[in-house]
Amino acid sequence: MGVKAALPKYELYLYTAVLYGAILWAASWIFEVSSEHANRKAFKESVQPGWYYFGRKMDAADFEWVMWFTTFRNHILFALSGHVIFAKICSMLSPKLGFDGCKRRSFIYMVYGLSAVFVSMGWTYVTLVLSHCIVIYSVALAKRKWLCFVAGLLSLATFKMEPMVSWQSGFMTGTFELQDILFYGGCGFSIMRCMSFALENCEKKEGNYSFMDLLKYNFYLPFFYFGPVMTFDRFHVQANNADLTRKQWEMWNIRTQALLHLGAILVVDVFFHFLYILTIPSDMKLVKQLSDWSLAGLAYSNLVYDWVKAAVMFGVINTVSRLDHLDPPQPPKCITMLYVFAETHFDRGINDWLCKYVYDYLGGNHDQIFKELIATISTFAVTTLWLGPCEIVYIWSFFNCFGLNFELWVAKFFSFPPFSTIEGLLGESMSRRIRGVFNAVNFWCIILFNVLALNSLEFAKLVAKRLLVKGFPMSTLSVLLVTYCGVQLVKERERRLALEEEAADAVKEKAE
Repeated sequence: MGVKAALPKYELYLYTAVLYGAILWAASWIFEVSSEHANRKAFKESVQPGWYYFGRKMDAADFEWVMWFTTFRNHILFALSGHVIFAKICSMLSPKLGFDGCKRRSFIYMVYGLSAVFVSMGWTYVTLVLSHCIVIYSVALAKRKWLCFVAGLLSLATFKMEPMVSWQSGFMTGTFELQDILFYGGCGFSIMRCMSFALENCEKKEGNYSFMDLLKYNFYLPFFYFGPVMTFDRFHVQANNADLTRKQWEMWNIRTQALLHLGAILVVDVFFHFLYILTIPSDMKLVKQLSDWSLAGLAYSNLVYDWVKAAVMFGVINTVSRLDHLDPPQPPKCITMLYVFAETHFDRGINDWLCKYVYDYLGGNHDQIFKELIATISTFAVTTLWLGPCEIVYIWSFFNCFGLNFELWVAKFFSFPPFSTIEGLLGESMSRRIRGVFNAVNFWCIILFNVLALNSLEFAKLVAKRLLVKGFPMSTLSVLLVTYCGVQLVKERERRLALEEEAADAVKEKAE
């Protein structure tokens, strides 16, 4: 039924009150547990000294977040600042040196990126990355997509599976604190970019892209080590666009986004001092003593935090790329806004890559059950290789692949009479309410299927058991009720956006 179906305002106010009341209630339980067990022996390694004057310790269980804002911080700021300054200096000197800096800016970015990678990792690492680039470029000249996929996936497997990983990392000479992280990050993203280049070269009707085009694409420093992955077709057009005029309010939006990311970092830091959402799930002995509401709150908050972390990390990098007049992939959609598997992703760059070259390519318009099954299996097979094959990744891939297909099966089933006839008689508002019930169930499937990858399989099993078995019917129904309220508020936001978009289109048509 239509996305524009409206609900009464008093009903939406009730949903808002229920949702925020439940969130505060669950947060109070987590806060109480965090305060009472801050000195617990099992928390010794992950709960570190924090705000001394407030008597609060800090949850430092996420090594990635801690690493980004301790060890990485100075290196990242130095490298990215150097990128911006180097590009600015070259653009100022280019007229005096007799070349157009705007037209050659992609080459300027490549020179700095290649130099930075060489200084940070050494010539053996640069040689290793270049060797993979040369192999995939050579295969791309054949202009056979299946051959490009095979070559790319084999190259990716050498960085995700033993013994090739150890063999290649053995070429690295010397050691320093960031070597392993930069090695795997840079190599993995390089292969994904090389595959994008090769597949886009297959689409090029006349001639081939040059090897220099691949180097410019791969060694753009802001994206090199940690992404996001911008597909080659988009990067090539944007990086070689000589028109560098900015839209109205563009710089204002860039500054605003930078301040929002800084604010998000501060908010996460505050929450880490009061809610130990990452440490608590690691102590299964304590988790088993918690209430059902605490477990539901922990599972939900873990996915929200993972979204915030991805949004901040990619957001900082994207801010620099916007200064370079690029339009990078958007941050991931917040888990709170998700109630369908088709929109569930935590890295929009990789998601765009998979959709363009695998999912949409094989699935077409995604309304045929068999084609959708082939498309989803292929997509999650590539995703499994990208994440690194292991037991937890296999389980995560299986359940998310099943969820994506199950959505289509249910939609197909209820699209036939008498269900479609009954839904038409109910009206759009009632249809929205009924669909909201199914969406609430779907939302918790997304939570449970993804929390096992963020925490542990044991924690995900415990949450599922407590909410679906031991907590049935009170905990189950109350959690679904709160989730239903949240889904309807998200649907209301989508309804307003759809109306605004329709109004904007009408104004545009009238102007034309």
